[in-house]
Amino acid sequence: MVYDLIVIGGGPAGYLGAERAGRKGLKTLLIEKRAVGGVCLNEGCIPSKTLLHSAKIYDYARFSEKYGVKAENVSFDHKAVIKRKNKVVKTLIAGIKSQLKASKVELIEGVGTIEGRGDEGYLIRVGDQIYTGKRLLIATGSVPAIPPIPGVEEGLEEGYVLTSREILDIESIPESLVIVGGGVIGLEMASYFNSAGSKVTVIEMLDHIAGDTDREISNILMRNYEKKGIDFKLNAKVTEIGPGKVIYEQEGQRYEREAEKVLISVGRRPNIEGLGLERIGVEVERGCIKVDETGLTNVPNVYAAGDVNGYSMLAHTAYREAEICVNNMTGKKDIMRYNAIPSVIYTNTELACGGETEETAKAKGIDYEVANLSMRYSGRYVAENERGDGICKILIDKEYRKIIGVHMIGNPASEIIYGAALMIEMEMRVEDVQELVFPHPTISEIIREGVFQL
Repeated sequence: MVYDLIVIGGGPAGYLGAERAGRKGLKTLLIEKRAVGGVCLNEGCIPSKTLLHSAKIYDYARFSEKYGVKAENVSFDHKAVIKRKNKVVKTLIAGIKSQLKASKVELIEGVGTIEGRGDEGYLIRVGDQIYTGKRLLIATGSVPAIPPIPGVEEGLEEGYVLTSREILDIESIPESLVIVGGGVIGLEMASYFNSAGSKVTVIEMLDHIAGDTDREISNILMRNYEKKGIDFKLNAKVTEIGPGKVIYEQEGQRYEREAEKVLISVGRRPNIEGLGLERIGVEVERGCIKVDETGLTNVPNVYAAGDVNGYSMLAHTAYREAEICVNNMTGKKDIMRYNAIPSVIYTNTELACGGETEETAKAKGIDYEVANLSMRYSGRYVAENERGDGICKILIDKEYRKIIGVHMIGNPASEIIYGAALMIEMEMRVEDVQELVFPHPTISEIIREGVFQL
């Protein structure tokens, strides 16, 4: 049997691409080695947000007196949280399988490797079976990057060093947790375990946390979590990890920090090892599969979407990239744009961004203007966030008065940022946004208030 499309990898890019292809009439085979949904659903986005929501409820209960509600003897049951997380994941996996079935996608479990190219298409091995596809969509995602720190490998084997995969199934809350890396995953786990009762330390090599996030906003986040008890060590390099301890250097001095558990969270790398790309000549650049704006590799009818291309390692980016690949396979011209992709850090409070930061605008030589507004301009925010210190920053191109960036910290920023990203994507001007009617009272009104400052 020859398939119109074989998809390798059942994460966000893979399962959505397979579903879209199936609905467009392509005979599609989806190959997933572990569990459909990939890292995002099984050991990433969804599990972590389930844990973080429980922690947020716990925080609200503990500090409910601020809102006139007295809750006594509030406790946190980590095992129950994990149990609920597993139930959520199971429910969503079932939903994805149902959608794939409805789209007439054939799903098989196993490791797919590229064997080469035959007369009728590309040859993919799964166990003892060879499958042929006229087209390929490579969507194998990414894996945690493991730094060459002495003691890491031994710690992973013995269980006191964890990656983002293991920490989501940890059986008990550690008394002390050291997180190596202050990026998105590290900060979200710091948020959860801080609320759950761990003594958390974050060690970051840079002079700031949260990666490319707007510096002013990431500083607010760090300041808030310092007040909650998280210890941040910036400009610091971990030199050794051993049972119960982490050794690091900072400003030329050597320090040791107690650590019942250590989370390695220094980023992710594309998962292409052993895939067989070289057998059909797929070009790889800096460890990523090289694609054009349509998702096409240098090899005819071979596409790549999601983390494997290295552009934007976010599930929602992967969704859109997969759609673009399938659209172009089926004759609809479509291209990927990365200028307005929103990103969120689901800490408490949430941080959300889209478009240019002040740092990137300066680097690109953009003549910009900024509206920097306290979230307390929103009545809804004041009502729901006692003593909150959130802000919303809006950047515009001064020449064209277009919205080019929106950055905010404050709950629920994750549910607002899509609107801001839409404004950036559609190149809306300040005057365009000023004419929009926002529902009142909502925290989203902060964007409307902000554009009237420009």
